[in-house]
Amino acid sequence: MTHHIIEPNRATLHGHFSRDLSPVLTIESGDTVQYRLLDAGWGLEAPKSDTPERQHFEPRTELDKGHALCGPVAVRGAQPGMMLGIEFKTIIPGAWGGTYAGGSIGGGEFNRRLGVAKDRERRMIWQLDADQMIGTNQQGQQVALKPFLGVVGMPPDEAGTHSTAPPRFCGGNIDCKELVAGSTLYLPIAVSGGLISVGDGHGTQGDGEVCGTAIECPMEHVEIVYTLHEDTPIKTAHANTPVGWITFGFDENIEEAMYAALNAMLDLMMVQTGLSRADALALASLVVDLRITQIVNGVRGVHAVLPHGALR
Repeated sequence: MTHHIIEPNRATLHGHFSRDLSPVLTIESGDTVQYRLLDAGWGLEAPKSDTPERQHFEPRTELDKGHALCGPVAVRGAQPGMMLGIEFKTIIPGAWGGTYAGGSIGGGEFNRRLGVAKDRERRMIWQLDADQMIGTNQQGQQVALKPFLGVVGMPPDEAGTHSTAPPRFCGGNIDCKELVAGSTLYLPIAVSGGLISVGDGHGTQGDGEVCGTAIECPMEHVEIVYTLHEDTPIKTAHANTPVGWITFGFDENIEEAMYAALNAMLDLMMVQTGLSRADALALASLVVDLRITQIVNGVRGVHAVLPHGALR
C-alpha cells in the first residue's frame, strides 16, 4: 500500500464541499494519506487574547468561508452505495490552540439562554504539549488533550457548494470527541471517488462542544488509511472507537437525531447478536449510552455508544 503526503497550500485547501471539486490526489483503497492541517479559521499563527487580529492563510475567495479543509482525496473504485472506512492511525496536534465563547460565538439565542449574551467574546489561548498531551491556557489552567478532527466528510450528490458547518449523512462537521487515533469512521459514499476532505483540528472537546468551539488548533501530523467497503452492518455513519461502537444521528431536531442514532445502534446490535429488535432494545437500555455529540452546528448530533465488552 502507498503512503501519500498532503501539505496545506492553495492547491489543497478549500472551505466548502462540492461534488465538482477536482481531487488533489487519487489513491487506491488501503492507501495511507498523511496530512499537515491548518486550524479551522485558516490561521498561520496562534490567536491572541486581546484582539482577533492574527496572520491568516492568503489568498482566499468567497468559497473559502468555511473550515480550512485539505483535499479532496478520491479513492479509485469508490461508488455511491459503498462505505468509506476512515482509520485514524496518528493524530498529533500543533503547538497552540484557541477556545472562544460569548460575543458572536454561538449566536444570540444560544448565548442568551446561557447568560453570556451581553459579554464580549472571551478567548482562551492554549499552549499544547503533544508529548505530555497537556494543554495550558494563559490563566495557568490545564486540560488533558484528546486530539481529533472535527470535520471529516464527503460532498452530497447535489449541485452547487455546501457549507462545512453542519454534519450530513456523508459526514462533515461531526465534532465527535471519540474519533481519536485508533478509531475507524465509516461514512456512506454519495459521489464517484468519494472526494473525502478533512480539517478542523481539535486538541480536546467535551460532548456537546457547548461554547461553540473546542481547543481549535492546527494538526502537525495526521495519518489516515482509507478503505472501501461494499458491505457493512449498517448503511449510516458509524464508528469503531477505543471506547466502543458508535452510531450517529444528525438532524436540526435533537430528538430526531436521537432516534436516528438509536435505530442505527439497534441495527448494529441485531447483526452482532442475532437477536430480535425488541431484544436488542432491551439490552440497549442496559448497556448503550446516548450522548449529545454537539449542539452548535445548526444540525445537532447524537451518538449512541456500545462499550466494548458490554455484551458477553
